[in-house]
Amino acid sequence: MLLTRLARVSQEVAATSARSRKIALLAELFRDAEASDVPIVIPYLAGRLPQGRLGVGWKVLSRPVAPAAEPTLTVREVDALLSVLGKVSGAGSQAERTRLVGELMGAATEDEQRFLLGLISGEVRQGALDAVAIEGLARATEAPPADVRRAVMLAGSLQTVAEALLADGPNALDRFRLTVGRPVLPMLAHSASSVAEAVEKLGPCAVEEKLDGIRVQVHRDGSAVRLYTRTLDDITDRLPELASAALELRGDHFILDGEVIAFGAAGRPRSFQETAGRVGSRVDVTTAAEAVPVSPVFFDALRVDDRDLLDLPFAERHAELARLVPEPMRVRRTLVSGPEDVHAAGEFLAETLKRGHEGVVVKSLDAPYSAGRRGASWLKVKPVHTLDLVVLAAEWGHGRRTGKLSNLHLGARTADGSFAMLGKTFKGMTDAMLTWQTGRLQELAVDTEGHVVTVRPELVVEIAYDGLQKSTRYPAGVTLRFARVVRYREDKRPQDADTVETLLAAHPEVAP
Repeated sequence: MLLTRLARVSQEVAATSARSRKIALLAELFRDAEASDVPIVIPYLAGRLPQGRLGVGWKVLSRPVAPAAEPTLTVREVDALLSVLGKVSGAGSQAERTRLVGELMGAATEDEQRFLLGLISGEVRQGALDAVAIEGLARATEAPPADVRRAVMLAGSLQTVAEALLADGPNALDRFRLTVGRPVLPMLAHSASSVAEAVEKLGPCAVEEKLDGIRVQVHRDGSAVRLYTRTLDDITDRLPELASAALELRGDHFILDGEVIAFGAAGRPRSFQETAGRVGSRVDVTTAAEAVPVSPVFFDALRVDDRDLLDLPFAERHAELARLVPEPMRVRRTLVSGPEDVHAAGEFLAETLKRGHEGVVVKSLDAPYSAGRRGASWLKVKPVHTLDLVVLAAEWGHGRRTGKLSNLHLGARTADGSFAMLGKTFKGMTDAMLTWQTGRLQELAVDTEGHVVTVRPELVVEIAYDGLQKSTRYPAGVTLRFARVVRYREDKRPQDADTVETLLAAHPEVAP
């Protein structure tokens, strides 16, 4: 498939908000694609590179290259060149990256250059998410959408299912079954503003602790245990204590869903960063396990013995879980019959927060396990932290945000009256907000060289965030997790912004 075809569809998908139109565009694209194109086409549509980060900065990407007159690049040629680019390292690597990017851009037309620029910089956000791609794939192959969704859920990969479907048709879906040793995408939760709202929506439900750990899926077949993350990475060798715990459970053939988390001496959770660092550590696992031991906390069972439990109500799946897993290794929970029990559910949330956890997940007792999807039957409730921060700079956007100042550099007040940067965000912005902030920040600009516009620290913005983590990149030693814009506070002065000291006092667990 020519890259120009993919770039054009990406542009058309970005230009429409109608889901039906997006599906139609993707269905037509998939009909024209070869099966071997799919592992590249699908991630490109979602703005992802199969190679991950390439180490190519704005300085290299911003160098002008004359575009090709006619489209000749195929998606597989582009993928091959990006694979080479991603492996560049060592002395002279910057010059080699510049050469390879120039070669790629020189072979691309103007439209293809725009698409590639957004793809490499991570700014392709045209809404071609996996759920829409699944619908388009089903239409292109005349397969039942529900069957395609389930196959993707069980395969853990849209690309794998798409390649099989395009090569062999709908009968290929029979290959994808729940199997011990082959991970599936986890079920995810939507958000609710309160426990009362969640209970009102779901009726009879379980209110469970929401742990700030790493999602883990545990597969056991006899003495063989495999551990997988939310993104289906195999982490078995990194967590020997978790594999040992799985071997102590009553069953010998199962798939369990849960979290792995590090606890301190007093039984309170250690920071997310410590847990994540432990799970991510591949070197000297024995020493890492002694320094930061982790524990499994299970909350669901997907397969037990020879039974696929995915379609069973949550109440029945949990009964199977309780049969296998002792209570200390299961997530704390309370059962709620309906709105009359909201007070008790609220008390459970308060107790959970006191124990140092994030919040709760409210789960319908009747719901099946919707792997790989944000099911409306799981609703997470957690306090929303907000800060009033000052905009210190902003970066010019790419793709749909070309010509707009997008990525904000955020700062909090310090004791000496200056501002310390806490991180960046481009999330939470409407098109109207992007237009407004681009004009306003240019009025405050003091340095417009390059892709970063530095501004006078005068504009206050309200930021929601999920927590803090330690960081050596920023002067306060911490950075915001999942920061997003709530609104601009033109009614506030820079001296009214929150201070670093106030922020650290609210999160003593990560204070430097």
